[in-house]
Parts: sequence; C-alpha cells; structure tokens
Amino acid sequence: MNENQQAEKIKYPIGAKLIIIITILLLLSLGAITVLVSVMVSGDVRITAESNNLSANRRSAQEAENFFGTIRGNTLVLLDTINAVGSVSGAAGLAQDSFFERNQDIAFIGIVRNNSGRLSLIRSLVNEKFFFSNEIDFEIISELLDIYRNEFIRSGLGQTLFINAAPVFGISAIAMFSPWVEAGELDTAIVFFSSNSLTENFVEGVNLSYMINDTGDYIVYPDYDLILTGAAAESVFVETVMASTDQMRQTLFRETDGKRYFGAYWKISMGNAAVITTIPYDVVMEGTRATTRRNILLTGAVLFAAILFVWFFSKTVSVPLKILATAANQIENGNFDLNLTPKTKDEVGYLTKSFQRMSGALNIFGRFTNKDIAVRAMHGEIKPGGLSKHATVFFSDIRAFTAKSENFTKIFGEEASNRIVFWLNEYFEQMVDCVEKTNGVVDKFIGDAVMAHWGTAFSAGSPEEDAFNAVKASLMMRNALHELNTKRTKDDPGNPEINIGCGLNSGIVTAGQIGSHVRMEYTVIGDPVNLASRVESLNKPMGTDILISEDTWLLTGDKFITEEMPSVTVKGKEKPVRLFAVVNLKDAPGPKTLAEVRELLGIIPPDISNVDTSKEEKKYKIGENG
Repeated sequence: MNENQQAEKIKYPIGAKLIIIITILLLLSLGAITVLVSVMVSGDVRITAESNNLSANRRSAQEAENFFGTIRGNTLVLLDTINAVGSVSGAAGLAQDSFFERNQDIAFIGIVRNNSGRLSLIRSLVNEKFFFSNEIDFEIISELLDIYRNEFIRSGLGQTLFINAAPVFGISAIAMFSPWVEAGELDTAIVFFSSNSLTENFVEGVNLSYMINDTGDYIVYPDYDLILTGAAAESVFVETVMASTDQMRQTLFRETDGKRYFGAYWKISMGNAAVITTIPYDVVMEGTRATTRRNILLTGAVLFAAILFVWFFSKTVSVPLKILATAANQIENGNFDLNLTPKTKDEVGYLTKSFQRMSGALNIFGRFTNKDIAVRAMHGEIKPGGLSKHATVFFSDIRAFTAKSENFTKIFGEEASNRIVFWLNEYFEQMVDCVEKTNGVVDKFIGDAVMAHWGTAFSAGSPEEDAFNAVKASLMMRNALHELNTKRTKDDPGNPEINIGCGLNSGIVTAGQIGSHVRMEYTVIGDPVNLASRVESLNKPMGTDILISEDTWLLTGDKFITEEMPSVTVKGKEKPVRLFAVVNLKDAPGPKTLAEVRELLGIIPPDISNVDTSKEEKKYKIGENG
C-alpha cells in the first residue's frame, strides 16, 4: 500500500470528526466576538491616537511660534532702541549688554545691506559671553556673508527664513533672516540663537515632533547628531507637507520602508516653516493587538480544553479503530506477525480478536510462499503472465549433504528429522538474508539447494548492477557460512559444518506467475536457468565454491577478482562454456587468489585431468581453455 492509500483509510477518524465539529463551533463563536471587539476597539484607538497626535503637533507648533515670535520681537525692540539712542553717548552699549543679559540664547544680531549684489554687514551685535561659553571662534562672524549669501538675497526679497546653523556653529543653533527697513533701505536682519530650549519642548514620548524650513531641512529635531550634519528630511510625508497649501492637517501615511504612521503638521506664520508630529501606526495599535492576542490565547485555551474532552471521550472508539486500521495496512503490506489485544468488550473488541486470529493464519501461510512476491502481486506490481527479463540466476547446494543427513539418522534415530530441519533452517536463514540484502528474490528451496534470481521482480537498475548484486550475495554467503562454521564445535554430529557450491549465469529469462488457479509461484524459466544449475554442479570437480559463467563475468568481471577455469562442454550447448572462479571483491580484505580461497575453506585442489565425468551425471566434459 502506498502512502496515499494509507492516508485514505484513516482520513476521517471519529475523534477527528468530533474535534473538527467542536473546533468550528468555538471558532465561529469566539472568533466572531474577537473580530468585533478588535474592530470596534481599533476604531476608538485610531480616533484617540489621531486626536492626541494633532494636539501634540499643535502644542509644539505654538511653542515654536511663540519662541520665534519672542526672538524676533525682542530683536526688533533692541534695534529700534539702538537707533533711538544712537546720539546718546554709551546708551547703545548699555542697551546691548542689558539685552544679551536677558536673552542669553541669542549669539549674534546683524544687519546686512545688499548694494547691487554686494553684501555688507552694516551693524553687528555680538553676545561675547555666548561665544566664550560655547567655545565658538569669533572669526565665524566675518564668514557669515559668504556662508549665507543665498539666504541674505532671499530675505532681501521680503521673506522670513529659518536656517539650521548647527553645522556652522558646531552646536544646536538656528539662524533667522528677516526683512528690516533702516534709513529707507530694505535690509536683512539676521539673528543666530541656540535652539536647545525649543528642542526640549518638542520631546513628547512616543510622538516624534520636529520642524523643517521651506526647503525641507531640519530646523529642530530631537536627534542632536542629525541636526549637526545639516540633514534634509527625506520622507513621503515631508514632501506632502511642502506641497500642501493647507495650514494644518492630520493623516495616515505609508513611508518608503512600508511602515505606516499617523502624521500631523502645522505651518507657522513666519518663514513658511512647518512643525511635524508623527507616531508609528504599530505603536498606536499595539494595545489593540495585545488585546486581540489575549482573546486568541483565550480562544485557544478553551479550544484546547474542548479538544481534550472530546479526545478522551472518543478515544474508546477511535483508538481501537486506528489500531485496526494500522494492522490492516501492515497485513496488506505483508507484515502478518501482529500482536493485537482487545481493550474493550464491545463490537470493536470482537473485531480486534478476529484480526488477531486472521493475522496468525496469514503469518503461517506466509512461510509457505514468497511473501514479498505475493504482496507485490496483490498490489498489481506483478501482472499475470510472463515477461522477458535480463536476469542473473543463482543455484547453491550443500556439499556432501546426503552423507551428513545419513549420519544424522545413524546417531539420532527418530530425532534425526527434527534436528536436520533445525540445522537446515539456520543455514537457510543466513542464505536468504544475503539474497534479500542485495535486492534478490529467493525463488525456492529444492531440498538443501537454494534457487534465487536478481533483475526479475526487483532490479537495481541495470543488468550489470543486478549481476554485481548476485555475485556479491554469493561472497556474503561464503563469509556468513565461514563465520557460522567457526562457531561450531569440531566434529559435532548434531551441528556439522556446511560448505556450499554456488553457480551463477546471466541472460534473458521468462519471469512470471506459473501454476494453476489453486496454487502458483513466481519463478523464472529458460536456458540461462538450466545453465546456472549446471554451473553450480561444476564447483565440486573444479575445487571451487563460487563459479560464474562467461555471461555473468562480462557484466561484473571488472569489479571482482576472478580466475578462469577450464572451459566445459555442457549438455545442450554446442560450444564450450567459459567458467570463472570468484575469489573476492577488488580492494576488499580477504583472499586474493583461488589458492587462498581453497585454503580458507579447506578445499583440496583437484587434479582436473583425472576427473571422471560419469560421476557428475555426464552433464559436462572438461576440455582445454581457449
């Protein structure tokens, strides 16, 4: 049975059906409640978040507008005062000192005049204390006209501008450029001041507030390093703000990284600058998601408890039925050795007993036939009728079996038959194991002989690989028997040593189910089978234990150490048959020559020239090589 068939047999067990029904009911009820709660709570949370974000933005914008308005107003008052007391000796200096004492965040105030593109600083008011305390070089003042030339020109056109002066001053600072009329001339008033106090007012926790100017540069930002670099804001929302004509707005937007944010902006009345406040959508919705997760966990806990209840309730039926379904699958795949114990006294228990009796009967039956072949035929993998197969056929025979069986009878009398069977079964178990491990099929046992073949019901993929497996199995048999014989007590009449001869031949055979509708077996017939049997019978006169024909040697000769034996004319063959004794696998430990094999197995080298062919039923005659 393949996996799909197995899955079909237990696709809808009783326990699973009950669990599915309970699960659907719970998921529909609890799931609906969870979805409704999540949707309603999410809506409320979103409204609250947008309102809070807009409020935070409004507060920051008002702080900024008040801050800049105060700076601008105080500066204008100072300039007006200096103009008014300009003729009074020392009064202007006192006004300046008093101003900077009350406005310590202001570093510099200057008036710049544009004479046909030529900029000149006509008035300069310096807060020396500010420069000293912040370790700023006074020489920077003389460079201001070159550094901010474009800003002076723009401001001279009647615009109020805000510029991030931190890259120039090395501290968090802002430069404000405002139109200024003096002596009938439209000049530019420039004020440099620290933005630390304003930045502190922009810190709102999870909400991020910052300020940009009309070109998108950061003016105020909580990240000090970002201000020092003079970075420009790179944001989808900033582009929207700069392109918008609305003074304020609240929206939900998605950045280029795929994350969503609630965003609000407020454009202040001076300098076309804007204060922006954002908060990540995921942060806002985290509470809702946490509630949803708790609801899902609660649903899972209730569902788990319900499944446990249903499971324990239904297992008295589902578990025994599942065991029986598994047992049926094992029987269909040829495993008849089952041990089923009824756990209930109902119809399922009775069915379990019947299964156990059936498996016992099938297990006995399986020993009288080739179980693997029967299972393959049952699954349709072996069709009725014969097929031509390129196979390697194997025969083996125990040397001096007749004498050994007679010795059993002489010594053990009536117990001889039982002892012979146990002795043979131990031997056959080793031989069958070697065949099956190499993907071969044991065809039948003929007395003490074994017939097997490779490349028929099973194939390793090619005639060469099948022939290799067959010869390899013969070597495995040699090693298994040698190890078995070394464990036997010498001259033990109840467990004598076993030596075998193996014959192999390859060719095209007919393989199929042969017999009647009452009984049939999977076997192979054809001339290669007969030749394999005759090759096996030549081991004794040749003084070998494994002989292969030329056809098998041509398929496998490069993988094994072999020695060619004298060619033999076999009954039914016109040409002499070349034979090869198998010594060992190449590069494998063990014997390297036929002489070493004979020494290992205790085989006396024969005098081939004196072999009497009549003793071998005249199936062959020995000739010269060539």
